[in-house]
Amino acid sequence: MKLLSVVLLVLVLALPAQAGEIIRGMVKTVYDGDTVLLMAKPRGQIKVRLYGIDAPETAKPERPAQAYGAVARRVLMYKLLGKAVTLEVQEQDQYGRVVGVIRLDGRDINAEMVAEGLAWAYRQYLQGSYASEYLWLEEQARRRHSGLWRQPNPQPPWEFRRGSQGRRRR
Repeated sequence: MKLLSVVLLVLVLALPAQAGEIIRGMVKTVYDGDTVLLMAKPRGQIKVRLYGIDAPETAKPERPAQAYGAVARRVLMYKLLGKAVTLEVQEQDQYGRVVGVIRLDGRDINAEMVAEGLAWAYRQYLQGSYASEYLWLEEQARRRHSGLWRQPNPQPPWEFRRGSQGRRRR
């Protein structure tokens, strides 16, 4: 019986997260404005990419930071670090991260990051009701000149990354 329990536990831990799955856990690390590390029982550590948003890039060894990258990371740390959250799984990305919507006390944290001008609505990957909500929140942040929208012409992270890749190849 013990062996069966161990085998079942190993199978549960080995299964990738499924779309629509709700995972409860505690945020242990905030990497940047759209990526965190969640500790969830019995799964363990889960690297999570926030669905439908793209925050300014933080400094990496191979590239400089984008304006508001450090601010977005600090704000997300303040909101989530050490807090119990729920993760509404959307998919798994090409890097093996779980992509999902993080909720804290019922609040959509992904949406808050966009509303506060700390992330773009990631149009390329948005679908359904999240698309209309996040796009509307981004437009409101632009009109209020919140966060990164204080800049005259902020560069979206996907363009910044493309430019950084071109510089590394040269």
